Amino acid sequence: MQEFTRLRDDATPDEIWLLQHEPVFTLGRNAQREHLLNPGAIPVLAVDRGGQVTYHGPGQLVIYVLVDIRRKGLGVRELVLKLEQSVIDYLAQHHIVAQGDRAAPGVYVAGQKIAALGLRVSRGKTYHGLSFNIDPDLSAFQRINPCGYAGLAVTSCRQLGVTAELAVVAGEMSAHLARNLGYSLIAWGEARGNTPFSP
Repeated sequence: MQEFTRLRDDATPDEIWLLQHEPVFTLGRNAQREHLLNPGAIPVLAVDRGGQVTYHGPGQLVIYVLVDIRRKGLGVRELVLKLEQSVIDYLAQHHIVAQGDRAAPGVYVAGQKIAALGLRVSRGKTYHGLSFNIDPDLSAFQRINPCGYAGLAVTSCRQLGVTAELAVVAGEMSAHLARNLGYSLIAWGEARGNTPFSP
């Protein structure tokens, strides 16, 4: 992401990367280590996004948003709202009511967090993005204060009765993202590095 953002110019098409990670806790630029309670054998990685500590692992759809917001005429807050709305729209098609929270960015279902956001902006271009819990090991979130909030409950699509596989969710989320971000064409590219959605 850093290299792509550093090398892109004003004509470079935006990219959205959909993937899942091996188990890892990530600490944002301003993260306080006291929110990392008991990482155990799960690696901890400091990254250059905003936000506090979160967990990534198999069963979680990570969406990296490599967007030239200056070219699109978007502010960061507007981009965050559009990303949140894409998750809300996906859940709505499965009859699940979700909402964002201006004070604590992310998407929540009945007070339980199902998607977290953390972005970085460089020269008007964004990277990092959104993590959406499809069917991850939710016990990992008990080892941290998710997003810096002690006792924050976390949920997943599977807990809410959505049984679609991660690759299917990725395809459907792509359509919601394209609509909300104003893209009229999606061109699927080759995976960079590991095969998409392989744990």
